[in-house]
Amino acid sequence: MDTASDERIILGIDPGTRIMGYGLIRAKGQKFTYIEMGVLNLIKTEDPLVRLEMIHEEVIRIIDAFSPSCLSIETPFYGKNVQSLIKLGRAQGVAIAAAMSKGLEVHEYAPLKIKQSLTGNGNASKEQVCAMVLRILGTAAGQPRFLDATDAMAAAICHGIHSKFDGMIKAAPAAGIKKSSRKKANNWASFLEQHPERVK
Repeated sequence: MDTASDERIILGIDPGTRIMGYGLIRAKGQKFTYIEMGVLNLIKTEDPLVRLEMIHEEVIRIIDAFSPSCLSIETPFYGKNVQSLIKLGRAQGVAIAAAMSKGLEVHEYAPLKIKQSLTGNGNASKEQVCAMVLRILGTAAGQPRFLDATDAMAAAICHGIHSKFDGMIKAAPAAGIKKSSRKKANNWASFLEQHPERVK
């Protein structure tokens, strides 16, 4: 089970039909440790159905290799190009189906939610998200060639943040803590400022 208190491995995926990013972290409380991140490059594969098959196989491979307890995936955003949205939705669906077939819990987050959770700005650029991911995980991660990898890692960290805070709120009544305390650390950027010792 993916509980807020247990140490667990979170798989983050940034779905895409050309580049699929993935990232894995070990989460224990609010301490996140880098495991691996990378991309599945599908640019040279022309058949869209073969691309979906490759996404499915890659997600299964990652799960078998690292045994994550859950998947945190970025939801497709609503754009002007309907065809692109359909293709992106298919890629996301295949990744979710692969994770569920391996027994993983699945958590979806909108791009705005992920950006806001890490940077405090829902309109942050990919470069800003990358910088915050590297700050959180330290030098072990290293800047990737494709920022889709750090986008995926951001999805994993976002779930680590919110699953911990959600668990704290659920436990608040029993501990005699007011629910309003959640507002004091509503994103990772503010949490870092208040607790710099938590980042390694």
